[in-house]
Amino acid sequence: MNSLINTDLTEHYISSETIATGGLLTVKCDQVRLPNGNVSQREYVMHPGAVVVVPLLPNGNVVLEKQFRYPLHQVFIELPAGKIDAGEDILTTGQRELLEETGYSAADWVSLGHQHPCIGYSDEVIHMYLARGLTVGDYKRDEDETLVVFEASFSDCLDMIQSGQITDGKTIIALLLADKFLQKHI
Repeated sequence: MNSLINTDLTEHYISSETIATGGLLTVKCDQVRLPNGNVSQREYVMHPGAVVVVPLLPNGNVVLEKQFRYPLHQVFIELPAGKIDAGEDILTTGQRELLEETGYSAADWVSLGHQHPCIGYSDEVIHMYLARGLTVGDYKRDEDETLVVFEASFSDCLDMIQSGQITDGKTIIALLLADKFLQKHI
């Protein structure tokens, strides 16, 4: 068993080609040398990274959003989230996205860690925060953002995960980690 743990699984870069570039994503195709010496190719999406926020109201409810997601042509229930702008601090991204999308600001921010949502085809990293001490203000949504903001109890959020009403991966993981954090720190 120890020989499997110490096995070098690293694939080594040989060359790279950009297949497509858009406003948000870049698609690459790299040639790599495998640990066994063979050569293969890896297609993947480069993403600037994102932040997802679990906004917790003083009454214990969570601020959620309903938003239409074009690739799947349906409305999803999600937590506030957004991409990291070039050179932007990760926490600043979370603060900006929470305000832009919901109108809320938070006095207390707790890092819940990070996740890699699509390890087979993307380099995206999503950082997760719990935001407490919320105060409401005016939202500042982008021109192309249309969403509905609502609140639900934490237990209702967990029920929506189990019933399949919440299927967004970043939202599920962030809610579960926030729930575990809150159980230990309350």
